[in-house]
Amino acid sequence: MTETTKTPSVLFVCSRNGGKSQLAAGLMNQLANGTVTVHSAGTRPADALNPQSVDSLAELGIDISGEHPKPVTAEALDTADVVIVLGNEAKLEPRDGTRIEFWDTDEPSERGIEGMERMGLVRDDIQARVRKLYAELTGK
Repeated sequence: MTETTKTPSVLFVCSRNGGKSQLAAGLMNQLANGTVTVHSAGTRPADALNPQSVDSLAELGIDISGEHPKPVTAEALDTADVVIVLGNEAKLEPRDGTRIEFWDTDEPSERGIEGMERMGLVRDDIQARVRKLYAELTGK
């Protein structure tokens, strides 16, 4: 008899789906290597990815250049085991039966840190949170 276990699914959401949620998805995809189903979306999707987000992941060998901002859909919300809302701009209503977490991520620009230095700090904050979530979802 074979035991089947459901692959956990996570949806990362931010307002524009060009930066923070794409960072989180890229980081989780690399870490999970197929053991977690990963999606990202935005409440008000941008026209393109934030180039600094793409570059900051490229520094870690993660290529998200083929991604594009996508809207949050009811289907995406319904199929996710966990919905992670990054930053404080995206607003999602609670849904029965759906676990939603809000990550108040570091915002270095509030301390006068901009450019790639800012993006590296944002990425590192999100990466630490993604590692904890991955461990929780997979027991690894």
